Amino acid sequence: MEKLKPGAHIHFIGICGTAMASLAGILKDQGYKITGSDQNVYPPMSTQLEKLGIPIQVGFKKENLTPRPDLVIVGNVVSRTNPEAEALLATDIPYTSLPKALGEFVIGGKESFVIAGTHGKTTTTSLLAWVTDQLAMKPGFLIGGIPLNYGLSFRAPQANTFVIEGDEYDTAFFDKVPKFIHYRPKHVILTSVEFDHADIYKDLDHVKSAFKMLLELIPADGTLIYHAADKNIQSLLPFCKAKRKFGYGETTGDFQIADREVVHGRNQFTVTKDGQRIGDLALKIFGEHNSLNALSVYAMAEALGWPRNKVLQAMADFQGVKRRQELLGEVNGITVIEDFAHHPTAVDLTLECMRERFPTRRVIAVFEPRSATSRRKVFQNEYAAAFAKADAIFMAQPFDQSKIAEQDRFSTDELLAALRTKGKTAETAADVNGLVDKMRGYARPNDVILIMSNGGFDGIYQKLLSQLG
Repeated sequence: MEKLKPGAHIHFIGICGTAMASLAGILKDQGYKITGSDQNVYPPMSTQLEKLGIPIQVGFKKENLTPRPDLVIVGNVVSRTNPEAEALLATDIPYTSLPKALGEFVIGGKESFVIAGTHGKTTTTSLLAWVTDQLAMKPGFLIGGIPLNYGLSFRAPQANTFVIEGDEYDTAFFDKVPKFIHYRPKHVILTSVEFDHADIYKDLDHVKSAFKMLLELIPADGTLIYHAADKNIQSLLPFCKAKRKFGYGETTGDFQIADREVVHGRNQFTVTKDGQRIGDLALKIFGEHNSLNALSVYAMAEALGWPRNKVLQAMADFQGVKRRQELLGEVNGITVIEDFAHHPTAVDLTLECMRERFPTRRVIAVFEPRSATSRRKVFQNEYAAAFAKADAIFMAQPFDQSKIAEQDRFSTDELLAALRTKGKTAETAADVNGLVDKMRGYARPNDVILIMSNGGFDGIYQKLLSQLG
């Protein structure tokens, strides 16, 4: 790719992944001709690509490599047996992975800010990108979601700063290391370390080994901001040689939260360092977890000596992220909100946030078990505890489980039976239309319906809004 001239043709296999679509946009901005293919094409990434004028070929096939591209970038959802990947390997067309291309040709020698952890990455990355932008640092960024302040998940760097969401998922079938290994991390925020991605990590120790690699890469003149209450992170700190290391938390760490409350539709709290008040934040994003996400960014700003007033103003102006507690609409007094939550901890925190934001209203949780972890029974009991925070639960049957051994499969029916024993209304249906029909019969004015999925959920969002109307 170094030898590629502007105008060269780069093809993406698996282009609708959030990071893939974002890199495609950055490279198009740099003057390359971009094409891509994917099997599952749905918003918001399909819409973003359409706006950018990047054509998407639906389905994976060897014909997608004609005309012959100058370089192919292969997504991590693409297996060795994918027909388009097989056709690629049968040629001499050069290929690489997304993280490697990013590290080598976009990040390079820039100040790289990597936001990593099991939860909170997208919101925290979006907030840090916005803050650095408002400080006139002209950052490039790549985010696993679409910040509402921008309407795009990426931007090519215009100066020396790059802000990126660092995923621990593996890179590609030919490059089996965590993605963030390629991102040249100098300044890192680590939000949490839990077991996840059950399709590639065998246990918590395996997950921790990935984050150990990340901390070892931070140089001595780099920065680590970490969630101090997380015991899994604490055990990894000795592997980090950065001189600037600061913990944050509600009641632990160097930076802490005091006097948090929701006032006039704002999430407000004081930040203290070593017991001294150093800032008052007012946010448009809610919940304990988002307060911690914001605190981590504020801690990074303090560690690097950024001007407080500008940082506080930028945080007050931050609008949030598409598909993260995003208000989709209000129909007949019923509020419909979308969230990306799929891990049980994320489900738990998001439901808690709904309770904080709408304290007097019924909260109806709607869930699609779609991620690799949620389709497995590894968290069957944890999901039951998380969903118990909702007043009613409407859950789809798991997305394609054909490649998961029967004894390892998550069971929607088993979970709903457990919730019914707690006195909850808990329903499923054969398809999304059936689920929408049941919700329409149950919901009443003043209810809040929270829809959670990390995929397209068969278009449930518009179907529900239209049926409620």
